[in-house]
Formats: sequence, C-alpha cells, structure tokens
Amino acid sequence: MDGISLSIQDLLTDNEYGLGLSLLAGKKGLTHRVSSSRIQKPGLALAGYTEHLHPERLQVLGNTEISYLQQSDKQVVVEKLTALCNFPISCFIVTKGLRPPQILLELTEARSIPVLATPHQSSTFISLITKFLEERLLPTTHLHGVLIDVLGVGVLLSGKSGIGKSECALDLVIRGHRLVADDMVFIKKKMPAVLIGQAEEALQYLMEIRGLGIINIKDLYGVSAIRDKKIIDMQLELMEWDESHEYDRLGIDDQTVTILGIEIPHIVIPVRPGRNLGSIIEVAARNHLLKGMGYHSARDFQERLLARIEARPLGDEVE
Repeated sequence: MDGISLSIQDLLTDNEYGLGLSLLAGKKGLTHRVSSSRIQKPGLALAGYTEHLHPERLQVLGNTEISYLQQSDKQVVVEKLTALCNFPISCFIVTKGLRPPQILLELTEARSIPVLATPHQSSTFISLITKFLEERLLPTTHLHGVLIDVLGVGVLLSGKSGIGKSECALDLVIRGHRLVADDMVFIKKKMPAVLIGQAEEALQYLMEIRGLGIINIKDLYGVSAIRDKKIIDMQLELMEWDESHEYDRLGIDDQTVTILGIEIPHIVIPVRPGRNLGSIIEVAARNHLLKGMGYHSARDFQERLLARIEARPLGDEVE
C-alpha cells in the first residue's frame, strides 16, 4: 500500500526500539511526516552545499556536525543555518546527548522544525532508527482467514465464512502444528519479497469454533501450539465441492495469488463430507517443502509417462 508514513510524534513516543528520543525544540512540527526509512547526515549542507539535501528524511547531527557548528564563525553559522532551515526539514536529531547551538534551537522553533536528542552514538542510533522505520513503514493489509505453521510452512487458509477454516486449524493444532492467527490475519510486507502474518493483538491465541465459542489455544494446548508471527509461504482456499467444476487432479501447473505485490502458491481445496482436510493440508505443506528442495512429484510423473510413451510407439500390443 502506497502513502504509508509516520509522524515525528511517533518517533518520540516509541518504547519498543529504544530510540531514547527527547524534544529540544520545534514542538509545533511534531506532525511532520516521514515516509522513507533512509536517513541523512547533512554534512556539507551545513556549509551551504544543499544540492543533495533530502529535507523529507531525518537529518542526524553527530559529533562532527555539532563540532563544526560550535567552532565556526558565529555569523557564518547563522547564515548557513538560516538557509538550511528555509528548507522543509522534517526533523533534526542530535546524537550522543550533545547540546546543539542555541541559534539552531531558535531557528527551528521559529520554523516549527522538531529537534530531537538521543543519548546513543550516531552509528548505534542510525541502526536503531533505520530498523524502526523499515518495520513501521512496511506495506500492510488484513485478510479474512487463518494462518497456521504446518511443519515450518506458513499456510494461509482462506474461504467464505463457515467453510471450516477454524475447524481445520484446530485439527492441525491437535496434530502438533502451531496457530498464528484466526479469523483476521494482519499481513506485513517485508523487503525484498516476504509476507509476514500475525494476529491482531486483541485476537492473539484465540479461535472461534461454532458451537463452542471462543477458545484460547495457548491455555488449552500450551505455548508449543502457538507462535506470534510467521512467513506466509502458501495460500490454501477452501471451497464447497461443485460437481460441475473440473478440479485439478494432477497439479502440474502451479497456481499463484498476489498479496501486496508478492506472488505465493495458491491451491484450491474442494470441501465435501468425508474429506480429511487436516491430512490434506498437512500433505500440501509437505509437498511444498519437497518442491522447495527441487522435487515436483506431478511433473516427475508427467516426465516418466512421456518417456514411456516415446519408448513404446502407439500400436504396440502387450502380449
């Protein structure tokens, strides 16, 4: 999804990544938005060379930048900082707990440019803030379904409401597999091409079974039956059996579905009384693992069949 951004306030209130930020000036600019995970150290921009300045990125001021501002001619510093602050800077972040020049605080306050401080070294903070931004700016979506870890394969079960997704997942949990999310799966795209699925916080470890109501898988089966998040490797769509529909009986041509721009294998599983869906889903996961190792059973069968036909011309009879 395009257009994902964070406010400077989001950075300031973070408690998960240990950014350790505090506000020095420019409180009115906390609504500024950041949409890129890349940061910039202004460097030459402080000396007046602004051709490659990216004002939409976070501007990190470390020991080198602060020392330059403190040791340079005051009139020159005022002139260069005034020119720099005329750009729509998203935010300045001062590292190592350094105190920036008063003129910078005054100019940024007047122009509503936030100035934040962190006790971290520049290299440490850049690593932390980059990870923070990469995680928080990832494209996301929500899908109705169930996500379960089957033999290390992230299987996304989809299908219309009441088709039996949760019951299948419960059967798999009883077999020793692990529930990630039931009913609503929160999906995040992680670069370069991975889908991470997890449950919404309010629904974590919970499952709805019609007739039983809400059950807590963690409480019933222990921590070995759940996991917080999982890479989505394939999607299995449960669909009511239709006698008039021709279902794939060989599996030679792999089908895919696109989620957040990433293609993953997609298999339609027809549902009818008497079919053991738990076993079918488990076999689908095992088959996916085999394909990942380079063995495709349906194509191997096709190749052996074609080789046998070529070896025995049409018309030959078996005695």
